[in-house]
Amino acid sequence: MTLLDSRLPLVAAPMAGGPSTLALAGAVSAAGAFPFLAGGNLTPEAMAADIAAARGLGTAFGVNLFVVPPGEIDEEAFAAYVVELGEDAARLGVALDPVPHRDDDHLAAKLALLRENPVPVVSFTFGLPPAAAVSALHEAGTTVLASVTDAAEAGAAAECGVDGLVVQGPSAGGHSATHHPSRSPGPIRTEELVRQVRAAVDLPLLGAGGVDGPVAVRRILAAGAEGAVTGTLLLRTDEAGTSRTHRAALADPAFGETVLTRAFTGRPARSLRNEFIDRHHDTAPTGYPQVHHLTRPLRRAAGAAGDPQRLHLWAGTGWRSAPERSAGEVISWLASEI
Repeated sequence: MTLLDSRLPLVAAPMAGGPSTLALAGAVSAAGAFPFLAGGNLTPEAMAADIAAARGLGTAFGVNLFVVPPGEIDEEAFAAYVVELGEDAARLGVALDPVPHRDDDHLAAKLALLRENPVPVVSFTFGLPPAAAVSALHEAGTTVLASVTDAAEAGAAAECGVDGLVVQGPSAGGHSATHHPSRSPGPIRTEELVRQVRAAVDLPLLGAGGVDGPVAVRRILAAGAEGAVTGTLLLRTDEAGTSRTHRAALADPAFGETVLTRAFTGRPARSLRNEFIDRHHDTAPTGYPQVHHLTRPLRRAAGAAGDPQRLHLWAGTGWRSAPERSAGEVISWLASEI
């Protein structure tokens, strides 16, 4: 790839909340792909520690940051959701905070850290950083990427000066990168979305979403992307930090589909469909990070209790293809038809 320093046109997606580990980054890099660390939902101190450890790999890597779009939550809808979640909370023995909490995930502090201690690549998701932040990272020698979900977002990202785009299709697992959390991306294959973005902007592209095997990689590259991004296929690898409950659900035939839902965090995210989604999908308010903070103790308790019916089981549409093997073997398999 010319955009990223890797032998293969493959990228390991940043997966916040545990799955992205230093061991996973090292294994992916050793196999010839480009690894990302997940900086979202970490304190600046924790992110700094991860970066310091990653430098020991002796290889290029990227760090992903959240850019939380401005906007307040409907307080009446939030209050109603607190009440609605009461039964789930009682079952898990946790108390829910009825006050909506908003923050920007320490973006300014993280940007300052990355200017003072540069890394090879920084990517942004959920929104766009200020153009001045992009310039400052460039001055530090960092390549800057932005995640987009349509041609309009791609145009806005190009205007703020980024070096390349991660074009995320709606089949991707976990949070949608949409800059407008009230919008749920409509169905489109990642390769077609890559073609639409390629027609709209003149920037290097990476394609993410629906990477369920070597054929998907080949299609994304043929559409004009420099690389394909995989996340879900790495969730069950030996090196991933995926929780035991999440791993088991990915292999459980009782889970039959994935759904884009706001039920867990207040912004669209693709998860294995479970009872929590069935009960709350239609009533969950839009509002990130307020809903994320509200449900976090409930989700943590569900994970600890081994309860997959109340846990966010992030997974892309190709989750059935996620193997239980080493990350290096997964990367080699994905590269087998390039």
